[in-house]
Amino acid sequence: MTPLAEAGPLLTGAIMILAAMLCGAVARRVRLPAITGQIAAGVAMGPAVLELFTRAQVEDLEPLVGLALGIVGVTVGARCNVPRLRRAGRGLFLLLVAEAMLTPAIVFGLIVGLTSTPPGIGALFATCALATAPATIVAIVTEARATGLFARTLVAAVALNNAACICLFEVARGVAASSAEGGASLGGLLRRAAEPLLLAAAIGAGLGLVAVVVSRTFGRTREELAAAVVIAVVLAAGLAPFLAAPPLLACLILGLVQTNLTRGHDHLADLLFAGFLPAALAMLFTLASMHLSFAHAAAAGTLVALIFLGRIAGKLGAAELAMRAAHAPPRVRRNLGVALLPQAGLAAGLVVLVENDPAFADRLVEIGGGRLAPAPALFATVVLAVVLANRIVGPILTRLALVRTREAGMDRMRLIDFIQEENIVVDFRASSKTQAIERLVDLMSASHGLTPAERRLLLETSLKREAEASTCLGGGLFVPHGILPAGKPMVGVMAISREGIRFDTPDGRPVHCMVLLGTSAEERDRHLQVLAALARTIGTETSFRSELFAARSPAQASELLHGEESMDFNYFLEE
Repeated sequence: MTPLAEAGPLLTGAIMILAAMLCGAVARRVRLPAITGQIAAGVAMGPAVLELFTRAQVEDLEPLVGLALGIVGVTVGARCNVPRLRRAGRGLFLLLVAEAMLTPAIVFGLIVGLTSTPPGIGALFATCALATAPATIVAIVTEARATGLFARTLVAAVALNNAACICLFEVARGVAASSAEGGASLGGLLRRAAEPLLLAAAIGAGLGLVAVVVSRTFGRTREELAAAVVIAVVLAAGLAPFLAAPPLLACLILGLVQTNLTRGHDHLADLLFAGFLPAALAMLFTLASMHLSFAHAAAAGTLVALIFLGRIAGKLGAAELAMRAAHAPPRVRRNLGVALLPQAGLAAGLVVLVENDPAFADRLVEIGGGRLAPAPALFATVVLAVVLANRIVGPILTRLALVRTREAGMDRMRLIDFIQEENIVVDFRASSKTQAIERLVDLMSASHGLTPAERRLLLETSLKREAEASTCLGGGLFVPHGILPAGKPMVGVMAISREGIRFDTPDGRPVHCMVLLGTSAEERDRHLQVLAALARTIGTETSFRSELFAARSPAQASELLHGEESMDFNYFLEE
């Protein structure tokens, strides 16, 4: 028995986190991923090497583990801001569907078809392969000073990716646990797996709504709002397992509800737990790796290779199919899949869920040649090895993708940065100038978040300006503009009509491109610069105009406005 065998749960947890953070720091010093050191810390403290802690001590950490999983879940949910994701375009949702179907299907087919892994365990591996590391992606994009259509699509896609991974994994876990009992059809297994998921969603949504109501009623300071969120997370992390529901999903729904209903504080949960997330992930990686087994290294190596390669194929294929269907530019379509390869913290949380699930505690899995392996140990060994491989290769490929799309180092403000993909519509229709302006103002209000008073001012001044003098500039371009209150930054929206709309124009041509500008008095100079750039480029450059007027998606139009070829008119302001 080691001297630490009598340590209480708080001391045990503190030692684990400290060891994980120190080993992670050492790994970074020698240019290895931090999780390499954290996994090494878990192996060293576990039964494979020093056996510093007893099984009972590890089980006593369940409250801390639950809180760590809750922090991971709520931060994933907090990134799912529905209005922001909706404005990102249908390509993002096509990617979600394609990735959620293709990646697990390829990995599952390889595992079940080429090894003797049972389908239930294969489904766990397959759904776990879906996860991408959000913190890693955001850090790489920030470090590369990248901005543009590709970077925005990448960051938004990761939020939905993680939410889908948690939901699909919990379904797979429920089916795998129930299938071990036997005697049930697939439909029955799915129904039994869905019940705890629905309960978790109800718990998360209910506590999220209560937190929002409490914060609106009593939360007069940021500290009070933070307290309401913390209490809700602790309740969700504790109540869900008490009612036999998955806590990770409950906390994800809680974070999603909070970020979409708490006005003005949509990043509160994410920011609140940002400082705790590294310690929570370090603890999860360390605990997960304490169950690593080297007794079945050969079988684990085969599974690792199949999952690693199948995951790459799934993400590349999903990105290609989804972006092609969304008419995304080739540079986005060809690079998005490889940029989604990094994998980290969420996978460790999924490993801990399997290790703590009584349904898998004594379950043995055939790994070929009649050999058996404990399901939790095999799952931990394979998943953490895949995570480590993706943690080494993934960030390099993500950086390379940002460079290849020419978005690295582009985070300086450009003249027309305020018109992005979410501010553009195609197939626009209107029967008159007045109706066109009204619809453009509605788009502006939705995509730029104008208040009712700001929307009313913009509409009134735009219509008044149009009544005084036409803003049809010829060449198929119509640029109405109105006034916004002092202190508001310049905003704009663009509408494309491939067929053209018949207005009174200087050259008698139909209007194909409409740009509504909203400007405060302080932005007058920039307003004139934008008008001149639009008139010079869209109004006179035939090739650019033809491509823009024929755009089949907002992404295509945004690519034309912000691509490398647009530097002549959409230039960096500091230049």
